[in-house]
Amino acid sequence: MSEFFDNYLNIPKMLKSKREYKERMARVEAMPEDYRFVFKKIQSHMWMFAAGSGYDMLKIHYDLIELFESGAAEGKRVLEITGNDIAGFCEELLRNVKTYTEDWRVKLNREVAEKLGKGELR
Repeated sequence: MSEFFDNYLNIPKMLKSKREYKERMARVEAMPEDYRFVFKKIQSHMWMFAAGSGYDMLKIHYDLIELFESGAAEGKRVLEITGNDIAGFCEELLRNVKTYTEDWRVKLNREVAEKLGKGELR
């Protein structure tokens, strides 16, 4: 229960997070147009998979901002960083983050295991 209050009802944490988010998004707006476009597409796509409070997802977005800023500073094209498979790039970013799809997978396996009496399925 404490985690719930820490993540959802912690007003100082929410205000700090909102301020940091605005600062980071200002950095995105300062990027070259192709970087901005790809970042926003990735961000939009990845939010569909966010679970819980979304703080894990923000960390990934902030790391992506730094990666893109470095790439832009080195004069690289954005697709040199992401590759042509943007969805695959997103999947790699999401690999270590709790997502709704993981929740759905666990729920499906648990429900089948309970019904069939097989213990836990993976």
